[in-house]
Amino acid sequence: MENNTVIKFENVTKKYKLYKNDKKRFMAIFSKKVPYKTKLAVDHVSFSVKKGEAVAIFGKNGAGKSTILKMITGVTYPTEGEIKVDGRVSALLELTSGFDPEMTGRENIYLKGQLCGLRDSEIEAIEQTIVDFAEIDEYIDQPVRSYSSGMKARLGFAVNVNINPEILIVDEALSVGDRSFREKCLKKVNEIIEKDNVTLLFVTHSTGTARQFCKRGIVMIKGKMVFDGDIDEAIDKYEGR
Repeated sequence: MENNTVIKFENVTKKYKLYKNDKKRFMAIFSKKVPYKTKLAVDHVSFSVKKGEAVAIFGKNGAGKSTILKMITGVTYPTEGEIKVDGRVSALLELTSGFDPEMTGRENIYLKGQLCGLRDSEIEAIEQTIVDFAEIDEYIDQPVRSYSSGMKARLGFAVNVNINPEILIVDEALSVGDRSFREKCLKKVNEIIEKDNVTLLFVTHSTGTARQFCKRGIVMIKGKMVFDGDIDEAIDKYEGR
């Protein structure tokens, strides 16, 4: 990739096969004759992001925003085109994914850290920081199955923002918890971006929050990228002004 480029999309397309039901989807594993509809989620999209950039991605539901993020994190893969990512990615997408419900919160810190490629010594160094940030007190040593959805989301956020990411992916995750905790999350993301030269990709419907973090905006409509440039111009395009 070019110098300082950490994310590059080259003519990327993502198509999903939509089956009538789960039974049809299962049958399709064994036969190509099972009928399906094709959903074009991302349509020939190209862009690049340099190290330290903060980029907001706007679009209505179904525009392809989350699909782009999932392809960057490796949750799904492009049907056509090429994606290159250079750096440790921390994704605030589905905050509670990757947790083992039978393990304690503390054990899950190690599990998620290992999944992100950290050594145990590295996880140990940030363990207490994560525990303090999550604010779930004595529940940290209880099985995650006993947590409320809010507690799991707090722990998930705390892990992801404290593993020293090089690329931070955020998809509306800053709505976690009560007002004071949300403000704490916003402050933490801001600190990461400013101090550590972290690259941020931020999917949101909140133009005010996007403007707070990002100088660049990408606008998606029905899988196509229709704008890539200054954040204020991107917001005007997204809001139809």
